[in-house]
Amino acid sequence: MKFSSQANPEILNILHQIADDEGRKFHSVLDEAFRDYLNKKGIPLKNIKVETEFSQSLQEFNELYKELAK
Repeated sequence: MKFSSQANPEILNILHQIADDEGRKFHSVLDEAFRDYLNKKGIPLKNIKVETEFSQSLQEFNELYKELAK
């Protein structure tokens, strides 16, 4: 789901750099940060994590999945 917000530019730059260094998409790093924060607050996300990973996989490998389905 897309949303709009404001954040500290230094933090955003660091998150973008982490994504680049790890060869990941920014939204994946941001999702991980959100999940870690919620876990720290005692809010378990076991089912949501699976759904998030599946959704990210579909976005990242959509063309590959289409080819494999042929």
